[in-house]
Amino acid sequence: MELLASFIDLVLHLDKHLLALVQDYGTWVYLILFLIIFCETGLVVTPFLPGDSLLFVAGALTATGAMELQVLAGLLIAASFMGDNTNYWIGRYVGPKVFSRERSRLLNPKHLEQTHRFYEKHGGKAIILARFFPIIRTFAPFVAGIGRMDYRHFLPYSLVGGVAWVGSLLLAGYFFGNIPFIKQNLTLVIFGIIFLSILPGIIGYLRHRIP
Repeated sequence: MELLASFIDLVLHLDKHLLALVQDYGTWVYLILFLIIFCETGLVVTPFLPGDSLLFVAGALTATGAMELQVLAGLLIAASFMGDNTNYWIGRYVGPKVFSRERSRLLNPKHLEQTHRFYEKHGGKAIILARFFPIIRTFAPFVAGIGRMDYRHFLPYSLVGGVAWVGSLLLAGYFFGNIPFIKQNLTLVIFGIIFLSILPGIIGYLRHRIP
C-alpha cells in the first residue's frame, strides 16, 4: 500500500517531483526521462509508468528554462520510437512460441493469424492512434509483432506516431503548462489528461456491455 501511495503521489505531483529531479541530477534527468518513456512504450510489463502527464509536465518545465525543449523532444521521440520497435520485436520473437499449441483456446494459432490480418488491414492507423491511449500504446506494437505485421509497414507509422505523441504533449505543456490557472490547478489538469486518455476505452467498454 505504501508503494502504491508513493506511485500515486508521483503521478499526481509530477511537477514537483520532476523539478526536484532536475535540481538534484541536472542533465542526468534527460536520461531518466528517456528511460521512463522507453520502458512505458517498450516493455509490456511497465504500462503503468506515467506517459501523457509526464510529457506535459516536462514540456511546462522546458518553458521555464529548466530543460532544453529541442534536446528533450529529440531524446523522448527517440525513446518512444526505440521502445515501440523493441516491443514489436519482442512480440515477433515470443509469438511463435506462445501460439505453438494447436489445441489451446487462448493461445490458438488461428488467433495469431487473425491478429496478422487485422494489422495488415488497419495496422498503420492502429499504431499511430494507440500512442495516445495509456496501456494500449504499450501492447499495440507487441501485438503487431505477434501478428507478424510487415516491419517495413510498421516502421514509418511507428515513427509518425512517436513524433505526434511526444511532440504534441511537450508543446502543449510548453505553451499552456505555465499559465497561472493551469499551474495552480496542475493536479486537476493531470487528472483531466489521464481521464481523456482512458475515455475512449471506457466508451468502447460501455458500448460492448450495454445492448
